[in-house]
Amino acid sequence: MAAILTVNLAVPRPSPDKDQLSTGIDKRPTSEPVPVRAPGPMHGGLGSGLVGDTIGDQQFHGGDDQAVYAYAREDLDDWQVRLDRELANGSFGENLTTAGLEVNNALIGERWQIGDGGPLLEVSRPRIPCRTFAEWLEIRGWVKTFTTQAVPGAYLRVVTPGVLRAGASITVISRPAHDVTVAMVFRALTLEPDLLPRLLPADALPEAIKDRVHQRANQH
Repeated sequence: MAAILTVNLAVPRPSPDKDQLSTGIDKRPTSEPVPVRAPGPMHGGLGSGLVGDTIGDQQFHGGDDQAVYAYAREDLDDWQVRLDRELANGSFGENLTTAGLEVNNALIGERWQIGDGGPLLEVSRPRIPCRTFAEWLEIRGWVKTFTTQAVPGAYLRVVTPGVLRAGASITVISRPAHDVTVAMVFRALTLEPDLLPRLLPADALPEAIKDRVHQRANQH
């Protein structure tokens, strides 16, 4: 059964990459229930969808389309072997560390019901790695390494607010009638721009990504 292993909240710290900002990439499991709601726009909104979480750089992070970030424990385990280092839940800055769910194969626009009557989340886009991520892990060339593997994890919108709890089940209650996965979008945006026109059916993508898709499609 797919489930949330841990809900992870930020421990704010100075950004290793930007002198004037703090960062919320250091996320650690909490045993407390965490309310989640739509945070509003990226610029000027509440930042994270999780109450008590922190988004340091709201120029590029947070907002409705990046309200919640999920990463699979199975993928963290693969990285542990590859990097030969322990990766605790939350190490990649994820809000939800999941089990039993192929997060990168999730379809854009599919919806996850959390628990029995809990929040409803919608898959919106992949995570794109940044320098803060690399500086946090202190791995030289990390952005390139992470990109090449193309297992980015998924950002989610909050469709219906509620409370997130460790151990809650995740049920995929609807999937759109297209084949555009989180991993495909990531590859199109990073490694394989020729894939961009294949993203056209994914209406649930954020507007900025859809603009790139249409621009590329119009070139052909």
